[in-house]
Amino acid sequence: MNALVIEDDDRVARLLTLEIRHAGWTVNSRASGREGLAEAVSGTYDVVILDLSLPDWDGIQVCQSLRQVSDVPILVLTARDSVDDRVRGLDAGADDYLVKPFAANELLARMRALIRRPHTMVSQDSVIRRGPYELYPLRREVRVAGRGVELTRREFDLLHYFMQNPGITLTRDMILERVWGWGYAGGSNIVDVYVGYLRQKLDQPGATSPIVTVRGVGYALRTDHEG
Repeated sequence: MNALVIEDDDRVARLLTLEIRHAGWTVNSRASGREGLAEAVSGTYDVVILDLSLPDWDGIQVCQSLRQVSDVPILVLTARDSVDDRVRGLDAGADDYLVKPFAANELLARMRALIRRPHTMVSQDSVIRRGPYELYPLRREVRVAGRGVELTRREFDLLHYFMQNPGITLTRDMILERVWGWGYAGGSNIVDVYVGYLRQKLDQPGATSPIVTVRGVGYALRTDHEG
């Protein structure tokens, strides 16, 4: 397995490289955002480990640029620990988030979890319809009552999960594991934040939201066809 470390702190980069190599991976390292992005695009990697505080480009910018051209799993490393910072990193396309300082065995466990995550192929014309919602997985497009709606990557993944399980109550832990990935270190309140984002973008004026709160448990997508 191949990993790319994008980290400007020499000491941290060396420690990461040693630990990952010791686990049997091949590792390359780059110390700037521009170099890291170029290497990630030109190389073949199973996981990219990305620090957010880089000397040239902000890690968020690197993450966004890489996500536009590649589906490689991105594990963000950062000392930033606020909910807003986590949301920004995940919205930029990161698959997981690890706050410094961290244990090497946790880092390696998260890397293994990322490469185990399935990549489901769908046909060009596939569409999921639930009530007023239409979701096109391959094109990553969403329409509500025929109106196109722009969603972030994480919002899209969350809606996709709801639409794959209509009428089923999904707990916050279920949603975290499916949408954010195993080992996500943040609190489950991030699910509530993103459900709020979806409701703001998708709900129709004067209509009850199809994404309902199941108090003390989680959420469910209930349209005219699901009770």
